[in-house]
Amino acid sequence: MSFEVNGKSFAQAPRAGQCLRTFLRELGHFGVKKGCDAGDCGACTVLLDGEPVHSCLIPAFRAEGRTVTTIEGLGGESGTHPMQQAFLDAQGFQCGFCTAGMILTCASLNQAQRTDLGAALKGNICRCTGYRAIEDALLGKSNVEASVEAGAAFGRSLP
Repeated sequence: MSFEVNGKSFAQAPRAGQCLRTFLRELGHFGVKKGCDAGDCGACTVLLDGEPVHSCLIPAFRAEGRTVTTIEGLGGESGTHPMQQAFLDAQGFQCGFCTAGMILTCASLNQAQRTDLGAALKGNICRCTGYRAIEDALLGKSNVEASVEAGAAFGRSLP
């Protein structure tokens, strides 16, 4: 068996019945989180041939011959993907647990899907942000203020 993860080939074979999430974590891709184990939360989202999937629901053997992209590989050689930068600029995260899956899902949305975020993000749950900052990231808004002098940062949104 051969797998392509983030542009690199792997020849390891998954164990019988192993889900893609566990297999990816064993390969060292720790941006793939274990959340609900039922496909409800989206913390384990990866791109499989460019489409977001909940890796906890996909048997690992189904990724053979396909392209898997995790949050670590989203930016490719350039380092940071525009959606990753948008999340940083909008501060579209709080605890960070859902962030990797949320960014991967958001990066895959087309313009029509962005008009109905409730439906587009239904497979990704964020328990912290209330989705406002996530929507800001998708709209290209920045919620980061210019740096301030020492002692004046309390209550400010700084990079």
